[in-house]
Amino acid sequence: MIVRIMGEGQVKLDDAHFTELDELDDALLAELEGGDEAGFRRTLGALLDAVHRLGTPLADDALEPSELILPERGATIDEVRAMLSDDGLFPAV
Repeated sequence: MIVRIMGEGQVKLDDAHFTELDELDDALLAELEGGDEAGFRRTLGALLDAVHRLGTPLADDALEPSELILPERGATIDEVRAMLSDDGLFPAV
């Protein structure tokens, strides 16, 4: 799967990592719903770190269709809330 991180670029991830990323997404959603700013910052950072750790960055000039779009590291809770649907960043399968 191809993931776009806003302001950073695209990362290619093996589908085998979906479960780990989905768990972080669930935690992020809970923190968003609860208004937990510190938890939100921590989990968003962990989610972005995991994408970078598990994936392979695409070339800066590559423009592949992204299956998922993640906010940039400095995004606010309100900005991320605006991005989300009921399914979250990583829809459950």
